[in-house]
Amino acid sequence: MDNAQEHNLNLKNREELEMSGIEEVITFNEDKIILKSNLGRLDIKGKELNIKKLNLEDEEIQIAGYFNSIEYTDKPVNNNIFKRIFK
Repeated sequence: MDNAQEHNLNLKNREELEMSGIEEVITFNEDKIILKSNLGRLDIKGKELNIKKLNLEDEEIQIAGYFNSIEYTDKPVNNNIFKRIFK
């Protein structure tokens, strides 16, 4: 990980989340956000989740809402919408 961007996570009072090292937003709604970070897939679950700021050039994101879980997973990052629809 010498040449890779760092991946940092800062959660304030389970209501504000700031992260770096975010490469892509895979999917999002008010209850769940799936991100691709430089360390793999990241699943975020909560209520009234809202992406306040997204800067993929700098690999940064800010999310507001009430957070129930933040989970790193080895599940593959699947970007193909047709595969998700016809599963």
